[in-house]
Amino acid sequence: MSVSLHHIVIDAVDLPGLARFWAEVLGWHVLSEREREVVIGPDENAPVGICFMPAGEQHKTVKNRVHLDLNPSAQDREAEIERIMALGARRVDIGQTGTESWTVLADPEGNEFCILRAKTTLLN
Repeated sequence: MSVSLHHIVIDAVDLPGLARFWAEVLGWHVLSEREREVVIGPDENAPVGICFMPAGEQHKTVKNRVHLDLNPSAQDREAEIERIMALGARRVDIGQTGTESWTVLADPEGNEFCILRAKTTLLN
């Protein structure tokens, strides 16, 4: 393999605030904080992290072209949704029918992400 995924980059207006939100959601840590870049990850040696960079515009106006899917444990999916909403997320409608096996939320800056039904493997 000649390349590997290093960071997922999210544009943000409030870099430290959005980084802290996602660190809390994922149980990760802020690994690096600079004026124009904040990086979070599970630990300093993790192969992949999330990097927050300044957004070109002040407010998000269209649906994300890429989003994160989060996998909760089977017994506490609804509790995880409530926990994440208490951190600042909100439910959003991007055209769901109501029969989906996921719930669409948006982070404090409006970036959509999904809480899936619990999966133990990618084949479920």
